[in-house]
Amino acid sequence: MEVKETYNGKIREAVIGPDGAQVIVGGETGLPMYLFEGEAPHAPVIALEVYDAKPEDWPEAAIKPYADVMDDPVKWAVKCQDEYKADMICLQLASTNPSAENKTGDEIAPVVKAVADAIKIPLIVYGTANADKDAEVMPKAAEACQGKKALIGPIEEENYKTVAAAALGFDHLGAPHSPIDVNMAKQLNILCTQFGLAPERIIIDPTTGALGYGLEYVYSIMERLRIAALTQSDSMTQMPIINQIGREVWKTKEVKTPEADEPAWGDAETRGILWEALTAVALIMAGSNILVMRHPRAVELTRQFLAIMAGTVN
Repeated sequence: MEVKETYNGKIREAVIGPDGAQVIVGGETGLPMYLFEGEAPHAPVIALEVYDAKPEDWPEAAIKPYADVMDDPVKWAVKCQDEYKADMICLQLASTNPSAENKTGDEIAPVVKAVADAIKIPLIVYGTANADKDAEVMPKAAEACQGKKALIGPIEEENYKTVAAAALGFDHLGAPHSPIDVNMAKQLNILCTQFGLAPERIIIDPTTGALGYGLEYVYSIMERLRIAALTQSDSMTQMPIINQIGREVWKTKEVKTPEADEPAWGDAETRGILWEALTAVALIMAGSNILVMRHPRAVELTRQFLAIMAGTVN
């Protein structure tokens, strides 16, 4: 006898992007990929990373697809859109990090505007998770892409009054970021909604761990968020989820170590691509709605998995 669970709750739908270029995420009425028990009207979407300053610490395998555009974030974003068919662009404001160039909000605002104006797909703008610095930078970034209905993050407990206010004031969505903890994620969502950011404009960032680096812990937290949302109808856990996969995967030892140093580990490029794709697949199964990725080949493999799960590939 076939036994099916029924769920009382539902993940909210969130609409990102301006009219005519929107992405909708969420809407699930069952656990991730349990399509026999509930509906999943919108497949997970993939955003490709673009950095506002050329990264200096990426392994060669990650540099190769973008080597011709890494000095220009606008060209980089357009390449991700046109050649690699990204669903969204995630502009990482790495140059604002106090440990890097420490650029100000006024300095990066023109870059944000240029990227936002150059693409036809939705935009995510992310700071460096330095709460004080993001409080200074993100309002300027949000203003620069006003009218694009972007996703602005990360919002943290230390700066939510500033960053959530910027998302709210310039008509964007916000991504509250908590350190792999269900209760802290829920509490931050409560603070943001009390401040005026509607639940439909919140995407949960639960913190991401790569394969071998806390992935199982992240998975369990995301799973608990989904169970609370669907079985307990917990309103403050019923938001879609975003995972920053690329930056977590491509800094791991197993991905950055050259084959010459560890011949038994095999080809470094293949290793990195598979590491990212496997991390993405695991997080999809945990309930991720937006996957921020780096390598185009890892994106292809992830999309193949999604197609198989949707029944479009035998």
